[in-house]
Amino acid sequence: MGCDGGTIPKRHELVKGPKKVEKVDKNAALAAKWKYCCLSQEKLRRPIVACELGRLFNKDAIIEYLLDKSAERPNTEVVTHIRGIKDVKELNLTDNPAWEGERRNAKGDCYEDMHCAMFICPVVGLEMNGKHKFCYLLSCGCVFSERALREVKTEICHKCGDPFLEDDIVVLNGSKEEQEKLQKAMEERRAKAKTAKKSKKNKALETIFKLPESKVSESKSASANGESSSSTDSAPGPSGASKPVKPTAAAGSKRSIQDMEEKSETYKSIFTSHSSAKRTKDQMSNWVTHTPYHF
Repeated sequence: MGCDGGTIPKRHELVKGPKKVEKVDKNAALAAKWKYCCLSQEKLRRPIVACELGRLFNKDAIIEYLLDKSAERPNTEVVTHIRGIKDVKELNLTDNPAWEGERRNAKGDCYEDMHCAMFICPVVGLEMNGKHKFCYLLSCGCVFSERALREVKTEICHKCGDPFLEDDIVVLNGSKEEQEKLQKAMEERRAKAKTAKKSKKNKALETIFKLPESKVSESKSASANGESSSSTDSAPGPSGASKPVKPTAAAGSKRSIQDMEEKSETYKSIFTSHSSAKRTKDQMSNWVTHTPYHF
Protein backbone atom coordinates (compact mmCIF):
# COMPACT_ATOMS: atom_id res chain seq x y z
CA MET A 1 0.00 0.00 0.00
CA GLY A 2 2.88 2.40 0.68
CA CYS A 3 3.39 5.00 3.41
CA ASP A 4 3.43 2.23 6.02
CA GLY A 5 7.03 2.64 7.08
CA GLY A 6 6.52 5.68 9.26
CA THR A 7 7.20 8.30 6.54
CA ILE A 8 6.58 11.92 7.54
CA PRO A 9 5.39 14.31 4.80
CA LYS A 10 7.21 17.61 4.48
CA ARG A 11 5.65 21.06 4.56
CA HIS A 12 6.01 21.83 0.85
CA GLU A 13 4.15 18.62 0.08
CA LEU A 14 1.12 19.65 2.14
CA VAL A 15 1.05 23.45 1.81
CA LYS A 16 0.83 24.88 -1.70
CA GLY A 17 2.56 28.23 -1.90
CA PRO A 18 2.77 30.72 -4.78
CA LYS A 19 4.18 29.44 -8.02
CA LYS A 20 7.70 30.42 -8.82
CA VAL A 21 8.16 32.75 -11.72
CA GLU A 22 9.96 30.98 -14.51
CA LYS A 23 13.13 32.79 -15.41
CA VAL A 24 14.01 33.07 -19.05
CA ASP A 25 17.53 32.17 -19.98
CA LYS A 26 19.29 35.36 -21.13
CA ASN A 27 21.45 33.53 -23.63
CA ALA A 28 18.40 31.89 -25.22
CA ALA A 29 16.54 35.24 -25.37
CA LEU A 30 19.49 36.97 -27.03
CA ALA A 31 19.92 34.12 -29.51
CA ALA A 32 16.21 34.29 -30.43
CA LYS A 33 16.54 38.01 -31.24
CA TRP A 34 19.91 38.15 -32.95
CA LYS A 35 20.22 34.74 -34.60
CA TYR A 36 16.68 33.93 -35.73
CA CYS A 37 14.15 35.59 -38.02
CA CYS A 38 11.31 37.33 -36.14
CA LEU A 39 8.70 36.08 -38.62
CA SER A 40 9.67 32.56 -39.68
CA GLN A 41 11.74 31.68 -36.55
CA GLU A 42 14.42 30.28 -38.84
CA LYS A 43 18.12 31.05 -38.55
CA LEU A 44 19.16 34.33 -40.11
CA ARG A 45 20.89 33.96 -43.43
CA ARG A 46 21.79 36.42 -46.15
CA PRO A 47 20.07 38.47 -47.46
CA ILE A 48 18.96 39.87 -44.09
CA VAL A 49 16.57 42.84 -43.90
CA ALA A 50 15.41 45.08 -41.07
CA CYS A 51 12.20 47.06 -40.65
CA GLU A 52 11.85 50.63 -39.42
CA LEU A 53 11.36 49.33 -35.87
CA GLY A 54 14.72 47.52 -35.86
CA ARG A 55 13.54 43.91 -36.19
CA LEU A 56 15.60 41.39 -38.15
CA PHE A 57 14.07 39.19 -40.86
CA ASN A 58 15.08 36.91 -43.66
CA LYS A 59 14.27 38.58 -46.95
CA ASP A 60 12.59 35.50 -48.41
CA ALA A 61 10.26 35.30 -45.39
CA ILE A 62 9.16 38.92 -45.91
CA ILE A 63 8.57 38.30 -49.63
CA GLU A 64 6.46 35.21 -48.87
CA TYR A 65 4.42 37.22 -46.37
CA LEU A 66 3.81 40.05 -48.84
CA LEU A 67 2.78 37.63 -51.58
CA ASP A 68 0.25 35.84 -49.38
CA LYS A 69 -0.85 37.80 -46.30
CA SER A 70 -3.86 35.55 -45.72
CA ALA A 71 -1.74 32.50 -44.84
CA GLU A 72 -1.64 31.48 -41.19
CA ARG A 73 1.64 32.38 -39.50
CA PRO A 74 2.55 32.33 -35.79
CA ASN A 75 4.12 35.82 -35.57
CA THR A 76 2.16 38.04 -37.95
CA GLU A 77 1.82 40.80 -35.33
CA VAL A 78 5.49 41.74 -35.78
CA VAL A 79 5.01 42.57 -39.48
CA THR A 80 1.67 44.41 -39.47
CA HIS A 81 3.45 47.72 -40.15
CA ILE A 82 5.18 46.37 -43.27
CA ARG A 83 3.10 47.32 -46.32
CA GLY A 84 5.59 46.51 -49.06
CA ILE A 85 9.19 45.61 -49.79
CA LYS A 86 10.10 49.32 -49.58
CA ASP A 87 9.30 49.32 -45.86
CA VAL A 88 12.32 47.09 -45.15
CA LYS A 89 16.01 47.72 -45.81
CA GLU A 90 18.57 45.12 -46.79
CA LEU A 91 21.46 45.24 -44.32
CA ASN A 92 25.11 45.65 -45.30
CA LEU A 93 26.70 43.43 -42.65
CA THR A 94 30.38 42.73 -41.87
CA ASP A 95 31.32 39.06 -41.39
CA ASN A 96 33.05 37.93 -38.22
CA PRO A 97 36.37 36.21 -39.03
CA ALA A 98 36.14 34.15 -35.81
CA TRP A 99 32.81 32.64 -36.84
CA GLU A 100 33.28 29.00 -37.85
CA GLY A 101 29.66 28.19 -38.55
CA GLU A 102 27.58 25.31 -37.28
CA ARG A 103 30.29 22.72 -37.92
CA ARG A 104 32.68 24.05 -35.28
CA ASN A 105 31.25 21.76 -32.57
CA ALA A 106 29.70 18.92 -34.51
CA LYS A 107 31.13 16.25 -32.15
CA GLY A 108 30.24 18.11 -28.95
CA ASP A 109 33.66 17.54 -27.42
CA CYS A 110 34.76 21.18 -27.15
CA TYR A 111 33.58 24.39 -25.56
CA GLU A 112 30.91 26.25 -27.53
CA ASP A 113 30.87 30.02 -27.13
CA MET A 114 27.23 31.13 -27.19
CA HIS A 115 28.21 34.78 -27.55
CA CYS A 116 30.14 34.31 -30.78
CA ALA A 117 28.17 36.04 -33.55
CA MET A 118 28.24 35.89 -37.34
CA PHE A 119 28.69 39.64 -37.77
CA ILE A 120 30.77 42.37 -36.15
CA CYS A 121 31.05 46.14 -36.18
CA PRO A 122 33.47 47.21 -38.95
CA VAL A 123 34.79 50.15 -36.89
CA VAL A 124 35.20 48.89 -33.32
CA GLY A 125 35.09 45.12 -33.90
CA LEU A 126 32.34 44.32 -31.37
CA GLU A 127 30.32 41.20 -32.05
CA MET A 128 26.63 41.60 -32.89
CA ASN A 129 25.39 39.17 -30.22
CA GLY A 130 23.00 41.39 -28.20
CA LYS A 131 25.42 42.48 -25.48
CA HIS A 132 26.13 45.74 -27.29
CA LYS A 133 23.70 48.06 -29.05
CA PHE A 134 23.82 48.00 -32.82
CA CYS A 135 22.24 50.41 -35.32
CA TYR A 136 21.70 50.55 -39.06
CA LEU A 137 21.29 53.48 -41.44
CA LEU A 138 18.10 53.86 -43.45
CA SER A 139 19.99 55.60 -46.25
CA CYS A 140 22.50 52.83 -47.10
CA GLY A 141 21.74 49.87 -44.78
CA CYS A 142 25.21 49.66 -43.20
CA VAL A 143 25.32 48.28 -39.65
CA PHE A 144 27.49 49.71 -36.85
CA SER A 145 27.67 49.54 -33.09
CA GLU A 146 26.35 52.46 -31.10
CA ARG A 147 29.80 52.94 -29.59
CA ALA A 148 31.32 53.51 -33.03
CA LEU A 149 28.71 56.13 -33.93
CA ARG A 150 29.14 57.81 -30.55
CA GLU A 151 32.93 57.90 -30.52
CA VAL A 152 33.50 58.71 -34.20
CA LYS A 153 30.97 61.48 -34.84
CA THR A 154 30.53 62.11 -38.52
CA GLU A 155 27.80 62.69 -41.10
CA ILE A 156 29.33 60.22 -43.57
CA CYS A 157 28.95 56.44 -43.38
CA HIS A 158 32.10 54.71 -42.13
CA LYS A 159 31.73 51.83 -44.55
CA CYS A 160 30.32 53.11 -47.87
CA GLY A 161 30.89 56.87 -47.54
CA ASP A 162 27.28 57.95 -48.18
CA PRO A 163 25.97 60.93 -46.17
CA PHE A 164 23.28 60.34 -43.55
CA LEU A 165 21.23 62.26 -40.97
CA GLU A 166 20.48 61.55 -37.32
CA ASP A 167 16.92 60.54 -38.26
CA ASP A 168 18.34 57.75 -40.44
CA ILE A 169 19.79 55.88 -37.43
CA VAL A 170 17.62 52.92 -36.33
CA VAL A 171 18.45 50.81 -33.26
CA LEU A 172 18.34 47.05 -33.85
CA ASN A 173 16.30 45.01 -31.35
CA GLY A 174 15.91 47.97 -29.01
CA SER A 175 13.95 48.23 -25.79
CA LYS A 176 10.24 49.10 -25.58
CA GLU A 177 10.98 52.81 -25.14
CA GLU A 178 13.29 52.83 -28.14
CA GLN A 179 10.71 50.99 -30.25
CA GLU A 180 8.04 53.53 -29.26
CA LYS A 181 10.33 56.35 -30.43
CA LEU A 182 10.96 54.50 -33.69
CA GLN A 183 7.19 53.99 -34.11
CA LYS A 184 6.56 57.75 -33.79
CA ALA A 185 9.39 58.54 -36.19
CA MET A 186 8.01 56.02 -38.71
CA GLU A 187 4.52 57.55 -38.54
CA GLU A 188 5.90 61.07 -39.01
CA ARG A 189 8.01 59.92 -41.95
CA ARG A 190 5.03 58.28 -43.65
CA ALA A 191 2.83 61.33 -43.05
CA LYS A 192 5.45 63.56 -44.70
CA ALA A 193 5.63 61.19 -47.66
CA LYS A 194 1.82 61.32 -48.07
CA THR A 195 1.78 65.12 -48.03
CA ALA A 196 4.61 65.22 -50.56
CA LYS A 197 2.69 62.88 -52.90
CA LYS A 198 -0.47 64.98 -52.58
CA SER A 199 1.44 68.17 -53.36
CA LYS A 200 2.97 66.55 -56.45
CA LYS A 201 -0.48 65.44 -57.67
CA ASN A 202 -1.92 68.90 -57.10
CA LYS A 203 0.94 70.50 -59.04
CA ALA A 204 0.41 68.07 -61.93
CA LEU A 205 -3.32 68.87 -62.02
CA GLU A 206 -2.60 72.60 -61.95
CA THR A 207 -0.26 72.30 -64.92
CA ILE A 208 -2.87 70.29 -66.82
CA PHE A 209 -5.61 72.87 -66.21
CA LYS A 210 -3.32 75.80 -66.98
CA LEU A 211 -2.52 74.57 -70.51
CA PRO A 212 -5.91 75.47 -72.14
CA GLU A 213 -5.92 78.82 -70.35
CA SER A 214 -2.54 79.66 -71.84
CA LYS A 215 -3.84 78.73 -75.31
CA VAL A 216 -6.85 81.04 -74.85
CA SER A 217 -4.60 83.88 -73.76
CA GLU A 218 -2.39 83.31 -76.83
CA SER A 219 -5.42 83.47 -79.14
CA LYS A 220 -6.60 86.65 -77.42
CA SER A 221 -3.19 88.22 -77.80
CA ALA A 222 -3.10 87.21 -81.48
CA SER A 223 -6.53 88.78 -82.10
CA ALA A 224 -5.45 91.92 -80.27
CA ASN A 225 -2.34 92.12 -82.44
CA GLY A 226 -4.51 91.77 -85.58
CA GLU A 227 -6.81 94.58 -84.46
CA SER A 228 -3.87 96.84 -83.70
CA SER A 229 -2.34 96.17 -87.14
CA SER A 230 -5.67 97.00 -88.89
CA SER A 231 -5.99 100.20 -86.88
CA THR A 232 -2.46 101.22 -87.85
CA ASP A 233 -3.26 100.56 -91.52
CA SER A 234 -6.35 102.79 -91.38
CA ALA A 235 -4.55 105.56 -89.52
CA PRO A 236 -3.63 108.64 -91.63
CA GLY A 237 -0.04 108.92 -92.82
CA PRO A 238 2.36 111.75 -92.21
CA SER A 239 1.04 113.69 -95.29
CA GLY A 240 -2.47 113.74 -93.80
CA ALA A 241 -4.07 111.55 -96.50
CA SER A 242 -5.55 108.32 -95.34
CA LYS A 243 -4.73 105.10 -97.17
CA PRO A 244 -7.68 103.33 -98.83
CA VAL A 245 -8.62 100.16 -97.00
CA LYS A 246 -9.89 97.23 -99.07
CA PRO A 247 -13.06 95.70 -97.74
CA THR A 248 -12.41 92.18 -96.59
CA ALA A 249 -15.08 89.54 -96.79
CA ALA A 250 -16.29 87.89 -93.64
CA ALA A 251 -14.96 84.47 -92.83
CA GLY A 252 -18.41 82.83 -93.06
CA SER A 253 -19.75 84.74 -96.17
CA LYS A 254 -19.41 83.27 -99.73
CA ARG A 255 -18.29 85.39 -102.64
CA SER A 256 -19.93 84.83 -106.06
CA ILE A 257 -17.64 83.80 -108.92
CA GLN A 258 -19.36 86.21 -111.28
CA ASP A 259 -18.35 89.12 -109.01
CA MET A 260 -14.67 88.22 -109.16
CA GLU A 261 -12.91 90.75 -111.35
CA GLU A 262 -9.70 88.77 -111.64
CA LYS A 263 -11.52 85.84 -113.39
CA SER A 264 -12.04 85.80 -117.15
CA GLU A 265 -15.43 85.54 -118.92
CA THR A 266 -14.62 82.13 -120.36
CA TYR A 267 -13.99 80.83 -116.88
CA LYS A 268 -17.22 82.38 -115.58
CA SER A 269 -19.26 80.88 -118.47
CA ILE A 270 -18.54 77.38 -117.18
CA PHE A 271 -20.83 77.88 -114.19
CA THR A 272 -24.64 77.97 -114.25
CA SER A 273 -24.66 81.34 -112.57
CA HIS A 274 -23.43 82.96 -115.85
CA SER A 275 -25.93 84.98 -117.93
CA SER A 276 -25.47 82.66 -120.96
CA ALA A 277 -26.70 79.71 -118.92
CA LYS A 278 -29.95 81.36 -117.95
CA ARG A 279 -33.08 80.35 -119.98
CA THR A 280 -36.53 81.81 -120.43
CA LYS A 281 -39.73 80.05 -119.46
CA ASP A 282 -40.39 79.09 -123.09
CA GLN A 283 -37.02 77.44 -123.41
CA MET A 284 -37.48 75.44 -120.23
CA SER A 285 -39.12 72.03 -120.68
CA ASN A 286 -41.67 70.52 -118.32
CA TRP A 287 -40.50 67.28 -116.80
CA VAL A 288 -43.18 64.68 -115.99
CA THR A 289 -42.44 61.68 -113.87
CA HIS A 290 -44.53 58.62 -114.80
CA THR A 291 -45.50 56.25 -112.04
CA PRO A 292 -47.46 52.98 -112.14
CA TYR A 293 -50.48 54.86 -110.78
CA HIS A 294 -50.46 57.28 -113.81
CA PHE A 295 -51.74 54.69 -116.26
